[in-house]
Amino acid sequence: MIFHMQLGDFDFDLPRDLIADRPAEPRDSARLLVIPAAGGFADRHIADLPELLQPGDLLVFNDTKVIPARLVGRRGQATIEITLALDLGGGAWRAYAKGARRLRTGDRIEFATDLAAEVLGKTQEGEVALRFDREGAAFREALGRHGAMPLPPYIKRPRRDYPGGDARDDADYQTMFAREEGAVAAPTAGLHFTPALLDRLAARGVEWLTVTLHVGPGTFLPVKTDDPREHRMHAEWGTVTAEKAARINAARRRGGRIVAVGTTSLRLLESAAAETGELREFSGETRLFILPGYRFRAIDLLLTNFHLPRSTLVMLVAALAGLDRIKAAYAHAVAEHYRFFSYGDACLIEQPGGAR
Repeated sequence: MIFHMQLGDFDFDLPRDLIADRPAEPRDSARLLVIPAAGGFADRHIADLPELLQPGDLLVFNDTKVIPARLVGRRGQATIEITLALDLGGGAWRAYAKGARRLRTGDRIEFATDLAAEVLGKTQEGEVALRFDREGAAFREALGRHGAMPLPPYIKRPRRDYPGGDARDDADYQTMFAREEGAVAAPTAGLHFTPALLDRLAARGVEWLTVTLHVGPGTFLPVKTDDPREHRMHAEWGTVTAEKAARINAARRRGGRIVAVGTTSLRLLESAAAETGELREFSGETRLFILPGYRFRAIDLLLTNFHLPRSTLVMLVAALAGLDRIKAAYAHAVAEHYRFFSYGDACLIEQPGGAR
């Protein structure tokens, strides 16, 4: 356990040319670094998962669907760019805004002739609260016309009539499991899967199911405190139904391993787990921030992409595998030219000792 953490403990050098700006084609051709609980690393591919997993294992995916959450509007002569963060209901949203300091309660932002919002106020976390002039299906239709796919800031695209994204990203930045609208960032570990790969996993005796965590833009926010424990984690809304919790518990009782596909699935499962590790029905917000020293209760393995230096997600994988081991794994990935971040390659991390 690390008792004196500093932000610099989670830093590493990453050449810019290793940041992927497009996903692998086909998706399951992405590379996979296997990080076992002990022993050496193995360089494989996502397509090898049926060989790497065991009959009875259970994959847990996030079925959230990314919405076109980035909007550009005007307040008078000023251009305002926002990224939606959380649906508050009744047409109200929390959002991040470039130029937020210029906004005042009561300001009106015009995004299009058929879409505008009033500023309700600001939050202590630097967000703005907005109320749009429509809600429900009418809002979704307007958002589909005027919004853009909220790509991570490190993926650069030529500006069209709105910032970020292109027609290809509209498809590339969704997983095959995307069903429940509400995310403003993709659960990117799920991008690697194809129907053919799921068929091969099923033939191996590996099962799968989905849960929902609506990923927020806070996932890209930098940690600014020297002591990571002082960082305030962003809130995200998720749900694990009673039926899904029962299936996960049954798989573990049969001796199957729970494989979280992505850090979002992992954080949701850990939020829904009792101290004993048994999953319970869960619906609501989670701010779970996983740092080294955390005791995992709900999962045995994690399939995840390679994350940003000094990010909360690097801290999470360091908590799972150990900081020194993650540093060694990331150094190996850099040396072997793995592709990093949302559209990049992945690693399969086995928790030392399991969560049992």
